[in-house]
Amino acid sequence: MIGYVDAPVTWGLVRGMARRAGVDVPRAVIDGWLTRADLAAIVSRCKTSGCAKGCMDVLAKPSAPHQSPPSFCAIRADLEALAPDTPNA
Repeated sequence: MIGYVDAPVTWGLVRGMARRAGVDVPRAVIDGWLTRADLAAIVSRCKTSGCAKGCMDVLAKPSAPHQSPPSFCAIRADLEALAPDTPNA
């Protein structure tokens, strides 16, 4: 199982924003699109960004599939690079 027991809230935010962007982060690691080291860096960047409250607010609202993370998201570029090539709804 891929996860971060030392940062469960951050891990939830990363997975939530990833799902919103159409990215299955654990699957990306399993399939080799993302290394565990890269994922650890993404989780760390999210954890230290200071935007957890904003992310929680975004994730609390319904969204169309494959939406880009908000502009303030510290891992937006990472998730967009992993997202399927589908236009935003």
